[in-house]
Amino acid sequence: MQKITPFLWYDGQAEEAAKLYTELFKNSSISKISRYPPGVPGQEGKVMTVEFTLDGQEFIALNGGPHYSFTPAVSMFIKCETQEEVDRLWDALSEGGTLDQCGWLRDKFGLSWQVVPEGLQELLQDKDPARAQRAVTAMMQMKKLDIRALQEAAIG
Repeated sequence: MQKITPFLWYDGQAEEAAKLYTELFKNSSISKISRYPPGVPGQEGKVMTVEFTLDGQEFIALNGGPHYSFTPAVSMFIKCETQEEVDRLWDALSEGGTLDQCGWLRDKFGLSWQVVPEGLQELLQDKDPARAQRAVTAMMQMKKLDIRALQEAAIG
């Protein structure tokens, strides 16, 4: 049993978001959709919550209305094994959303994601401070992260 489950607040797009996310990540599925019952706030019969799993991590999405929205203060951090995975996820998650720098984006629902290639931390924490600084400088100029370009920048 997972003890802590991220609970995401949407303004009517919980099911659409869960469908998109479960299509993008392996070992993912929607496990339960509940609907607003009569007599409670919300439109009777409309989707209230969606329980889903992304690569083994459980989430709950709520159609709670316009009262709250996402900010980049909380984001989903994706460790990508290859540049191809970075490219695929970046392209899918950024469609209809907004691009930020350093591998961050906001999807069309407003949820922030960090799409990060494997090896980035090692480059940014290189024992040689000059190499690390060159990698950081290159990263700050990127939106989607390109591991080869970051490696080349670190080398100088």
